[in-house]
Amino acid sequence: MDLVKFKELEEKIRDILAQYELLKQKNQELEGHLKNTVSELEGAKSRLKELDEERDGIHAKVDSLLNMLQDVNV
Repeated sequence: MDLVKFKELEEKIRDILAQYELLKQKNQELEGHLKNTVSELEGAKSRLKELDEERDGIHAKVDSLLNMLQDVNV
C-alpha cells in the first residue's frame, strides 16, 4: 500500500515538474514578445518625435510665408 502512495506522489511530482517547465518556456516566450513590443514602442516614439519636429518646422515656414504675404497686401 505504501508503495502505491509513493508512486502516486512520484507521478504528481513529475506532473508538477512538467507543468513548471512548460510555464518556464511560456514565460521566456512572453518575455521575448515583451522585449519586441518595447522595442517597437521605442521606434514609434522616435518616429513620432521626428514627425512632431517636421510639423513644427513646416508650421514655422507657413507662418513666415503668411507674414510675407501680409506685408505685400499692405
